[in-house]
Amino acid sequence: MTKRHTITAALPYTNGPIHIGHMAGVYVPADIYARYLRLKGDEVLFICGSDEHGVAISMKAKKDGVTPKQVIDKYHNIINKAFNDFGISFDYYGRTSSKVHHETAQEFFKAIHDKDGFETQTSAQLYDAKEDQFLADRYVVGTCPKCHHPEAYGDQCESCGSSLNATDLIEPKSAISGEVPSFKKTKHWYLPLNRYEAFLRSWILDGHQKDWKPNVLGQVKSWLDEGLKPRAVTRDLSWGIPVPVDGGENKVLYVWFDAPIGYISATKEWAAKEGKDWVPYWKDENTELVHFIGKDNIVFHCIIFPAVLKAMGSYILPKNVPANEFLNLEGQKLSTSKNWAVWLHEYLQDFPDKQDVLRYVLTVNAPEAKDNDFTWQDFQTRNNSELVAIFGNFINRVMVLMKKYYESVVPEPNKYSAIDNETLQTLSAAPSKIGKLIEQYKFRAACQEMMQLARLGNKYLADEEPWKLIKTNPKRVATIMHIAIQVAAGLAVLSEPFLPHTAKKLREMLMLDKGVYWNSFKDKMPVKSNHLLGNASLLFGKIEDDAIAAQLEKLTS
Repeated sequence: MTKRHTITAALPYTNGPIHIGHMAGVYVPADIYARYLRLKGDEVLFICGSDEHGVAISMKAKKDGVTPKQVIDKYHNIINKAFNDFGISFDYYGRTSSKVHHETAQEFFKAIHDKDGFETQTSAQLYDAKEDQFLADRYVVGTCPKCHHPEAYGDQCESCGSSLNATDLIEPKSAISGEVPSFKKTKHWYLPLNRYEAFLRSWILDGHQKDWKPNVLGQVKSWLDEGLKPRAVTRDLSWGIPVPVDGGENKVLYVWFDAPIGYISATKEWAAKEGKDWVPYWKDENTELVHFIGKDNIVFHCIIFPAVLKAMGSYILPKNVPANEFLNLEGQKLSTSKNWAVWLHEYLQDFPDKQDVLRYVLTVNAPEAKDNDFTWQDFQTRNNSELVAIFGNFINRVMVLMKKYYESVVPEPNKYSAIDNETLQTLSAAPSKIGKLIEQYKFRAACQEMMQLARLGNKYLADEEPWKLIKTNPKRVATIMHIAIQVAAGLAVLSEPFLPHTAKKLREMLMLDKGVYWNSFKDKMPVKSNHLLGNASLLFGKIEDDAIAAQLEKLTS
């Protein structure tokens, strides 16, 4: 029986494009996982979409002199196109501005509200009298009380990284008018997270102690040990999803409440488009739900969203939430405000047809257990010394020799030597070895294991030297090349989660049957004698120094 999987990737926020930090932390690992499960023959629904509400959108619109709708349309299109061009294999990419999402988020709110699942609180909040507007934390600027940076926001100081409340700031001012804000009373609905402490502790800390990542468990534990407090689910804003109950006039759902529900609304949209039922993907206990996120989203996906799903009563909870740490760039933190970033859409323009090079470098440098660093020098070295010199070199040698000796027709093997049997055994064990690492969310190690197969192929050819034996022992060469082509076919399949564009090219070169899947190498070799191969082409090209120099200059200009 095939397993059903719902895989979600954190919704990118549409106040700007996406960069390599987002890709390394969330989208590349999620895509590896989804592609692997499909290759195994499992049923996969891979969901994402644009996160389009919240105060940062309003601020961006105000700054640029446009409407929030214009902001989200612009960046949704940039992000969606970049994902498509890069090859992230979402089954559906939605938008939280859609009608279905608005209805779904409001249904969630009403359902929890009708069960008395919220608390209401009236409190004094910062207010801009000149603009007649309550101020969200991001709309308040002032001096950081911890590092004294003069331009801290009401939710965070970007200089020292401290989380703040707007009331913590020294000499706070409205970011809209520049006026000193006053306090004004307002009523909001709160999700009483304290009610869910025992459930969360039991489900995560006891139930997933052995299979969730230490960084996730550690963060959840620190939140629970501090004691959970009610958290507002509504805000006084004009941009967002209207609160659908009496008293909710001029209020919207807080973006952290509505955004994760976007996974469910996107599933509904996908199901309607495909003529399927969305319910099993979110309510069937046999479905495995996995959330791919960055570490800044752990609290939302491990505490708040599960509490919301629990409050609804009929939804499944995630099997895992494999959050990654952060990726730095050239030794410094990625910063969108300082433009210290490599933007995905710009990379695709600067390095056409090199999606897999970036995928590879981000995977082998993935910040799985700690923050990691991306450098352009490492990018160049990994491409030239690994993808070109190891993977590409092996495939090229095999294809050239097959053409030269056999007119690209796979020869019959003869008697296997000990090294032949050993090579075939390593190949047949590779799917299980790599698959196990992927299922443990160890994508770096899995990718390195895949590259070991290319190294094995190169070593096998170098040790057996068919070019020397062709005149004296052609029977032996036929066996060597028969085995080498099996290793090449293994790479065509096992590289697909990591290098999908390369795998597609390699499949076409080998004329590999579409029915060759992940486990096709376990018991028998799928490429038969007399199989006709296609035309060879180079899989990777060298990246020159001037291309790297241009990127470094771009960063500092």
